[in-house]
Amino acid sequence: MLNGRVTRAPGSGATEVPARPRPDLRNEVELKLLVPSGGLERLREAPIITRHARSAGTTRRLEAVYYDTPERTLFSHGLSLRVRRSGRRFTQTLKRAPANGQPFARGEWEVPTGSLAPDFSAMPMAEIGAPFDTLAAGELRPVFTTKVRRRTQHLDLLGAVIEVAFDEGCIEAGEHREPLNEIELEIKSGEARVLYDLGIELLDAAPLRIGTQSKSDRGYGLAFGLAPKSTKAVSPSITAEYTLDDTIGVLLGTCQHHLLANQIVAEGGRDPEGVHQMRVALRRFRTACILLRRELGSPTLEGFAAEAKWLAGLLGGARDWDVFITETVSAPAEALQLDIADFEGLRQAAEPHRMAAYADLREALASPRYNRFQLSLRHWIESRGWRNELDGQSLPLLLLPAPEFAARVMTRLYRKVLHQGAHFRHLQPEARHRVRISLKKLRYAAEFFQGLHGGRSNAKDYLACIADLQDALGHDHDAITTRPFLLTLAADPVSPDVQRAIGAVMGWQACDRIAVGSTLRKHWRQFKSMPVFWS
Repeated sequence: MLNGRVTRAPGSGATEVPARPRPDLRNEVELKLLVPSGGLERLREAPIITRHARSAGTTRRLEAVYYDTPERTLFSHGLSLRVRRSGRRFTQTLKRAPANGQPFARGEWEVPTGSLAPDFSAMPMAEIGAPFDTLAAGELRPVFTTKVRRRTQHLDLLGAVIEVAFDEGCIEAGEHREPLNEIELEIKSGEARVLYDLGIELLDAAPLRIGTQSKSDRGYGLAFGLAPKSTKAVSPSITAEYTLDDTIGVLLGTCQHHLLANQIVAEGGRDPEGVHQMRVALRRFRTACILLRRELGSPTLEGFAAEAKWLAGLLGGARDWDVFITETVSAPAEALQLDIADFEGLRQAAEPHRMAAYADLREALASPRYNRFQLSLRHWIESRGWRNELDGQSLPLLLLPAPEFAARVMTRLYRKVLHQGAHFRHLQPEARHRVRISLKKLRYAAEFFQGLHGGRSNAKDYLACIADLQDALGHDHDAITTRPFLLTLAADPVSPDVQRAIGAVMGWQACDRIAVGSTLRKHWRQFKSMPVFWS
């Protein structure tokens, strides 16, 4: 219903309902934890639950129908619309996707309604905006359904009230069905950090995993066969009014959001971009930790950076085999067209190594170590834990204006790149790789603080120049990183034609490195001559 009247769903028995107060936008902060089959009962008896629960709780059967247009208009706008039935009560909820840097918070509008059919008569359409400003009445259709047996309890914990929902049920879309077994923790009052304290405690009670997909995400995937898509980094919205205290949470939050957004894609292993984007997120996160730790001297940041390095190592194995199969072998295979070299056989020989690397990665992402890292990081951000690690004399540092901090760190990184790149023509491969690493840090820092400069065109040009040089350096480094993979495959029981393909790839890369040399020097000269945009 988009014109003030009820849109009837088939068999819903919808009737007109009295006018209701229009709902305000509410920010729901919720942590979803996936539970292994049969694990819900054990979690209900976890000491942290039984000690702090107000009562034994209530159990209800919930049915929710999710609506959209046949073209998935709401989904494409990052919205989900459901009507949920609990007994004789119906509740309509419209939710937005999480804002950048807030992976566990979603804006929502919620209002009682008279049936399972959508009714927008009490919804603030002007506030919600697109696509409801152009959507015609009657375009919405049921897409999928969730059926859940939910036990709800309220916990009084550290001055906060947390609603714990134990959900067991399924998602249904036509003939397709997917089980649901999860806990939802929602902060009802108090500080959000308590939510993550509780999540960390529950990790000790059962092998839980952070759920990075909502029921809506999973339902659309089931209904339309949509595979999760990888997500690129979004620059944080840091403005000139920000202080260093504000900047810390925004930087770390956007990096964590980028990491979590690509987790489900990386686990699937079908799209190599998922692992690639998780690695980018970790590199950005580690860069932020380095920049901030230099100013704050925080031991906690050092610990987070160490965990990120551990995870990056596991992602690196999967990523390197992805690149080898999809890119490294392709160039010589297409250019040489050798009948005596079996390039496809080389790819097939590499596939078991790739699968083993992905198995190790999935095990790591399911581990308590990884999930504790994510929850601890979120807790530290929400509680602004860095404040507790500064003495009284150092606290004024947090009032440092963001532009001053940004200029300081970017200038330092820029000078380091120039120092490492001195006599660039004569640098050995290891030295060029060090330049590449420092250049990445400069690029990430420039992206972090690009918003401080009002989208200046010279900032975009500068970032493009860095990207070109970084790509050329990466291409130069590929031959070094690829050689161990080729030697590993050469030691496997492969055919002579595959062995010849290995030799062809080695020869191709040796020639390619010579050709790349002049291109590298050209990009380095362009970088040195490019004026910085932050001065």
